Amino acid sequence: MSTFGQPCDAQPSKGVREGHRLAGKIMSANIAEVEEMARKCRVEIVKMVYRAQAGHPGGSLSEIDLLAALYATRMRVRPEEPKWSDRDRFILSKGHASPGMYAVLAEMGFISHEDLKSYRVLGGVCQGHVDMKWCPGVDFSAGSLGMGLSFGMGCAVAARLDKSDRRAFVMIGDGEMQEGSVWEAAMAAAHHELGNLKVILDRNRIQNDDFCEAQMRMFDIPAKWRSFGWNVKEIDGHNMTEIMEGLDFLEADENSNGPSILIAHTIKGGGISYMENNPAFHGAAPNDEQYKQAMIELGEVEA
Repeated sequence: MSTFGQPCDAQPSKGVREGHRLAGKIMSANIAEVEEMARKCRVEIVKMVYRAQAGHPGGSLSEIDLLAALYATRMRVRPEEPKWSDRDRFILSKGHASPGMYAVLAEMGFISHEDLKSYRVLGGVCQGHVDMKWCPGVDFSAGSLGMGLSFGMGCAVAARLDKSDRRAFVMIGDGEMQEGSVWEAAMAAAHHELGNLKVILDRNRIQNDDFCEAQMRMFDIPAKWRSFGWNVKEIDGHNMTEIMEGLDFLEADENSNGPSILIAHTIKGGGISYMENNPAFHGAAPNDEQYKQAMIELGEVEA
């Protein structure tokens, strides 16, 4: 959705529709279809966190337009064969934002919508942080922040050694960039000229305790990544037209000489009025009244 509800008429490019080379299952989705997928995922995110009375709704809502577009139009995957060896890899480094990932996996058919009810249930498919041992379609078991980019770099190097066209997509958070391991990986990825490594930064400006600027200022983020030798583009992470253009950028032949990062400016809690830009909903569940309001705002029930 563009700025939460304003329609976009653009379509994925011909290269997007045709360019998921060979064997993976790819949805050929237009903008309206991806926006509706993202809306459904927002509903499931709120339901998961509400049922569990725990979790991380804010970062799940800020990432969801990006994840929906990535999976609906770019990822070469086989939901019926989640361990297909030549699939694209996706690493959710900000793994606490797992409800967004689980909602997308359910929409894609990796797991069922019934599985979403196991979120944060002991032994359930959908653990609090994404875990590849429990959930089909998850390629990285998350925990401490800052680890996913190095893991993604390893996936990209492995693809090169295998002479495979598969790509490694990594999503990181902006608070996560305060981890030194992120910058070690950024330097190494540029050194190894990993054109098959694609990073999406969820720049929602809020981390665990407060706004990022209050916790630790990061100054000129695009300049930092460029200085490390990366191809860089900034977009509105809730405008689906810009998201599609950003994904085109990540896949562009002219950027195959090295790693690329898409800096997506997002809204923490995006799509739910009382969660938007509210640090309290980094890791808090809605109460009964807030849940009802969210379902109204997302068009699930009438006011």
